[in-house]
Amino acid sequence: MHIQDSHWSSASALAAGGGAPITAAGTGRDGTRSTPLRVDAQRNLEHVLRAAREVFGELGYGAPMEDVARRARVGVGTVYRRFPSKDVLVRRIAEEETARLTEQARAALGQEDEPWSALSRFLRTSVASGAGRLLPPQILRVGVAEEPSAAAGDEARVPAQRTQPGGGELRLVPDQGAPTPQLDAGAAELLDVVGQLVERARAAGELRPDVSVADVLLVIATAAPSLPDAAQQAAASARLLDILLEGLRSRPA
Repeated sequence: MHIQDSHWSSASALAAGGGAPITAAGTGRDGTRSTPLRVDAQRNLEHVLRAAREVFGELGYGAPMEDVARRARVGVGTVYRRFPSKDVLVRRIAEEETARLTEQARAALGQEDEPWSALSRFLRTSVASGAGRLLPPQILRVGVAEEPSAAAGDEARVPAQRTQPGGGELRLVPDQGAPTPQLDAGAAELLDVVGQLVERARAAGELRPDVSVADVLLVIATAAPSLPDAAQQAAASARLLDILLEGLRSRPA
């Protein structure tokens, strides 16, 4: 799996409120179409989106638009007519995959009574879907920032799913020397829902106390390798996830 930050800066206005959502039949301020697409144009759009998911999933978000066009079997001009910049396409794909993971996390929370079953179900579903290969880089930089010890009364004001043993609030960890990137509402929602899964499993004593939301997302990203053979990929993902789940689970002293 390769996740790169190339071409992400303006797409990661992924928080800064940069532009309206992109739809096949509408557009916001980002320059995409505002009129319904013809049947052939709609088909081309679907090909481009499918190709983008495949290419970015295999090569990371640094892959060129020409690779997407080649996979979609359309000219690169067709890609740019639908998405005026690579940032717009990257943002579209990342937002869709983030939303998909959030739905999977909510389903696990709502349909599994046992905390460990809910967390493991979410991980298995997410890894099988391959969405982890398309997580926004900002999501994978989520970590815990150590803060000065607070008074006992202050700790109660920090949401449980935002903290880890040892203190510290869940926030984005930027690259050295880089400004702290922001999260859009969809990505923040994903962190919140996964945080609930993590906190429930930790409170039940079934999850190692040092495991964070960032660790769970990293498992999703790394347990979905991109292999040329679909059957081999599924088998490798399942095996790797079994090993990682064993590493996450709490063990009696």
